Amino acid sequence: MTESQALYDDGRIACDDEGITIRWYYLWGARRIPYRAIRAVRTYPLSLARGKWRIWGSGDLAHWYNLDRTRPTKQTGIEIDLGRRIVPCITPDDAAAVTHIIEEHLA
Repeated sequence: MTESQALYDDGRIACDDEGITIRWYYLWGARRIPYRAIRAVRTYPLSLARGKWRIWGSGDLAHWYNLDRTRPTKQTGIEIDLGRRIVPCITPDDAAAVTHIIEEHLA
């Protein structure tokens, strides 16, 4: 068995050759999303209505944010479309790098 190469890791979000790991997604741990499960990825500006002060969880029962105490200081969020009702939303330290990595694996 080969070990996946780390492409990005800021402590909360990690990308490797196989997929993305969202740490503290659940109260009890991480969520692993293989790239093949992702339909699309979209960036958006964080605002009061769009998760800027959402430290963890959901405010609208459609978007789910992993635990990130530094989210209020960030400017950009990423939605990961899995074709399901709940959309994982993340705020990595380098949103452009994570978006690029995911998009490369979707192509």
